[in-house]
Amino acid sequence: MNSHTMARPKAPLSKTLLSKALLPERTPRAAFGQIVRNEARLAWRLPAGLIFGVAVPLLLLVIFGELPSFHQPQASLGGLALFSVYVPIIIAFVIAILGLIALPAPLVSYRDQGILRRLGTTPVPPSWVLAAQLVVQFCIAMTSLLIVIIVSIAAFGLGVPRNPGALALAIAGSIAALFAIGLSIAAAARSGTAARAIGAGVFYPLLFFAGMWLPQPLMPGVLQGISKFTRSERR
Repeated sequence: MNSHTMARPKAPLSKTLLSKALLPERTPRAAFGQIVRNEARLAWRLPAGLIFGVAVPLLLLVIFGELPSFHQPQASLGGLALFSVYVPIIIAFVIAILGLIALPAPLVSYRDQGILRRLGTTPVPPSWVLAAQLVVQFCIAMTSLLIVIIVSIAAFGLGVPRNPGALALAIAGSIAALFAIGLSIAAAARSGTAARAIGAGVFYPLLFFAGMWLPQPLMPGVLQGISKFTRSERR
């Protein structure tokens, strides 16, 4: 047998041919549901988002609701009671803490650990992890907001919203805006620790100017101006 009759080694398959041979052409849609379930399990096992996004707002609501002075109309608040003012602030608190802190940290950790890069070798696109995190945090936010609204009405006598559609639109816009900021933090942060630090650095000033510690009508003139600027209000 000479060199001409010997079988020549086959050329190595390209990555494209190899992936087509080993992996399905299309990612099953059921895979996204599985990713969402996995992210939900992680959120349950590492319940920082559940604690600060559900338990803490509910605790604040109960504390404020049990204070008799919070149910007295205030002339400085246009005749509204402090409790009526703080319920929307608690709603904003829920959306902000989930969007600015709970959402970016896992995504940055996945990137640092190489999970997103390894997903590039599978039929599942890394963007599905991003979408799954958005779904999980959105579900936590809606659950918490429903609890806050129902408890404030049923247990503490807050009036039913006169325009539920406007309330839903405001909540949807707030979620879209704050979650977008959270995704920007995830894109800019180099580590999970940095993501949490940046998120906290954005979260607490916004919370202050939203009136969490001092209602906006009671702020000094300079702070009222900053508060209106951060909320895009114009006099």
